[in-house]
Amino acid sequence: MRRIPLAFLFLSLVAAAHAQLVDEFNPPRANCCLANTAKSLADQLLDWNQLGRYHAANQELRRQPADAKRVVFMGDSITDGWRLNEHFPGKPYVNRGISGQTTPQMLVRIYPDVIDLRPAALVVLAGTNDVAHNTGPETAEMVQENVMAMTELAQHHGIKVVLCSVTPISDYPFLNQPAGGRGGQAGGRGMMMRPRQTDQRPPADILKLNAWMKDYAAKSGAIYADYFTALVDEKGWMKEGISADGLHPNAEGYKLMVPVVEAAIQKALR
Repeated sequence: MRRIPLAFLFLSLVAAAHAQLVDEFNPPRANCCLANTAKSLADQLLDWNQLGRYHAANQELRRQPADAKRVVFMGDSITDGWRLNEHFPGKPYVNRGISGQTTPQMLVRIYPDVIDLRPAALVVLAGTNDVAHNTGPETAEMVQENVMAMTELAQHHGIKVVLCSVTPISDYPFLNQPAGGRGGQAGGRGMMMRPRQTDQRPPADILKLNAWMKDYAAKSGAIYADYFTALVDEKGWMKEGISADGLHPNAEGYKLMVPVVEAAIQKALR
């Protein structure tokens, strides 16, 4: 069977995604270079759930004696960017967050990145990228079943589970940008407006997922960590000033999350 060149396939997919005429030629700026982009895409497809990200670190940790107070944080970029050693000094907390991931990807990582590390507890912060369709459309039931599977697998291996609410989002950073229209250029050539977080992650979907998660945690014997309440303002958005993009907490945002999850962990370990 004749193989189709990867670059040709990549260009075909891009063309199909934009198969319509436009009134004005204003394409997004491409990264240099196409060959590097194609290789990066191929690498991602080969390790779509990024099992390789923590493989070496896991091997090293497994050679060490199990710590009775070890806690693994499983999540996406909000966990990935959290400097646990700074916010929880002296605690044997292990970060296994990967930017951009959704619950089906995390579920595949549950053995190598969590269970095999023999932690006392697992902290799961997931769902915002499922709402945003990072790995394709999902129903609420699909997301719920992924969370349930992670919880039940961990509990089956004697690991306590903390389920964290999806954090709120906001459009404050977008509203603070220079005028120029959503999706257009502003402030000079090449400066693109960021998309609204509320378009990518409808707040109503986050509220529904959090309501389910709180109820499921109570039914399953997991502990619910309510980040949402700690970070939300009277408008229902993430508080202004604790995020640079309306999604990821900054240092001040993480400070608000620390006591929430620490209390949940201690409750779980009791």
